[in-house]
Amino acid sequence: MDNFTHSLAGWALGQAGLKRLTGLAVPTLIIGANLPDIDAVLSVLGTQSLALRRGVTHGPIALLVLPILLTVAMVWFDRWQVRRRKRPRNRLPVRPGALLLLAYIGTLSHPALDYLNNYGIRLLEPFAPRWFYGDTLFIVDAVLWTILPLGIWLSRKWEAAGRPGWGRPAQAVLVLALLYIAGNYALSAHAEAQVAQRLEAERGITPDLVVANAVPVLFWQRAMLWRGDAMIGRGAYDALGTPALTLQPGSTATNMASPWVARAAAQNADARAFLFWARMPYARLTDISGGKRVVLRDARFDSSPIADRFTVTVDVKDNP
Repeated sequence: MDNFTHSLAGWALGQAGLKRLTGLAVPTLIIGANLPDIDAVLSVLGTQSLALRRGVTHGPIALLVLPILLTVAMVWFDRWQVRRRKRPRNRLPVRPGALLLLAYIGTLSHPALDYLNNYGIRLLEPFAPRWFYGDTLFIVDAVLWTILPLGIWLSRKWEAAGRPGWGRPAQAVLVLALLYIAGNYALSAHAEAQVAQRLEAERGITPDLVVANAVPVLFWQRAMLWRGDAMIGRGAYDALGTPALTLQPGSTATNMASPWVARAAAQNADARAFLFWARMPYARLTDISGGKRVVLRDARFDSSPIADRFTVTVDVKDNP
């Protein structure tokens, strides 16, 4: 998910009552909720970053170590403020044990949210390179952007007024967010099952992969993708529409079995990184002087305004 959503999740957890445990609770939760994204610095590597992002810093070793480092940093910061006589008087005492617990809660919330979209996350790195996909929410979710700030704002307002139970609004929106996520997960699973059934019944195709892509704002809709018989097809699912599911009549050859694709990957590091990351890859092959132009794309991002960022072009020459 986007970092604003991660930050809202950490803040809402603190405002739900966890901030009572120790001083610096909310900053620790917010920083922890974003900490695994320290690998974002790898984006300067361009396409190479696709093989590195959402990997080691989202895996078990990092999720064990990062909260410890964060706790040390926050305790140091509190003591530095004491030495400089800049520590706020109304801050609760910093309790390292409680702070470590919150650092783990905040940090673990990050992969839990990242799992929900279709970009993928490698939860087992560095032990295994497997990608995991939730196909549940769009990477920037308008509902979460609305309800989480509302709960945080109302909770802070009650707290400032000295009202008992000031954490309840934040608790309520966190429960509501969990129910919303669960509903979207079920919707995606249902849409994927419907596509698989229709393909087998109407076209005699048993797909090896069906993906329900969440779309911006319209959380009850999905952009459907399927892959089978070396073809990629598309459709749309609308839980409020009639009919709910429509499948486009055409399909696109993946060309992934072409020796030209294998040669492109062998010759080009960007192509190898892309194919490691891609979930629904396909290749467009065109003749050029002395060989083939291989354009690699991922069908998940074909309609994205930043689709060019997920495209690799390799000119492969004929063997001498």
